[in-house]
Amino acid sequence: MAAADELAFHEFEEATNLLAETPEAATTSRSEQLTPQGHVAVAVGSGDSYGAEDEVEESDKTALLQEEKQQPGFWTFGYYQSFFDVDTWQVLDRIRGSLLPRPGHNFVRHRLRNRPDLYGPFWICATLAFVLAITGNLTLLLAQRRDPSIHYSPQFHKVTVAGVTIYCYAWLVPLALWGFLRWRQGVRERLGPYTFLETVCVYGYSLFVFIPTVVLWLIPVPWLQWLFGVLALALSAASLVFTLWPVVREDTRLAAAVLLSVVVLLHALLALGCKFYFFQPLPPAHVAPPPRATALPPRILLPPTSPWSVATPDGQSLQAQHERTLLPALPTLRP
Repeated sequence: MAAADELAFHEFEEATNLLAETPEAATTSRSEQLTPQGHVAVAVGSGDSYGAEDEVEESDKTALLQEEKQQPGFWTFGYYQSFFDVDTWQVLDRIRGSLLPRPGHNFVRHRLRNRPDLYGPFWICATLAFVLAITGNLTLLLAQRRDPSIHYSPQFHKVTVAGVTIYCYAWLVPLALWGFLRWRQGVRERLGPYTFLETVCVYGYSLFVFIPTVVLWLIPVPWLQWLFGVLALALSAASLVFTLWPVVREDTRLAAAVLLSVVVLLHALLALGCKFYFFQPLPPAHVAPPPRATALPPRILLPPTSPWSVATPDGQSLQAQHERTLLPALPTLRP
């Protein structure tokens, strides 16, 4: 009988009072959520709240569907407009992150935050190209001021060379890197590469450090130019290595070492190419020296030449030959 009494239903005063105060309340009894005292959890709320939650969920779904339908195609300007939708503070923050790389600080996760942009990389590459061309011409002009033998003429083709070189490097190298990481992702399942736009964004911001370096290369001190170049290359390459390391560390050690070495080597080749092409003075123009007249000593006087002193081919003078021809014609005078 004791067991039957324990299994009988009992009314609880707390639940009865709550139901009396709010008749429209909904009660839920869950055996697994019983408190140690055995009280039943009572949920008090209006029945209209469920309908409001359903309406909110339906409105969210409708908004998401509308956004998916309104997303423009990649052939329209609206598709690329989102990649230029950044403010000044975001661009400056990303530039600061590329100038101050730190181990364990991922540029993509901490700076881009899954929102890559093309505004910063585009203008950084354009500025670097123009600064390279202008400073390269200024270097030759200053060299001509110091050494007049250097021939200088404005080299406008350097603008084209700089623009093609910088933009090709900032787009083709990230494309090759992204393709290689996608291929390695099929080999190593744990390898999760960045998107193509994230890779382009990382390379574009890593080139910013070369802009002030190129301006400092105007200082006509060779060892100081090389010092600035090495520092800029170290900062830029460190930014790339620290950003790519969380991705390539899941791969084999050999593949990760080769990939990072190629990235640093290509970056070094870009810096060296810019240094030797845009900042190498022209050789002095080879000009033939004017003829110099030799002065004779003032005390040496040349004797006057007589027509009778001219030697004939047989070695005799003209006067002796004339006398020999006239002597036979003279009559012999006898006493």
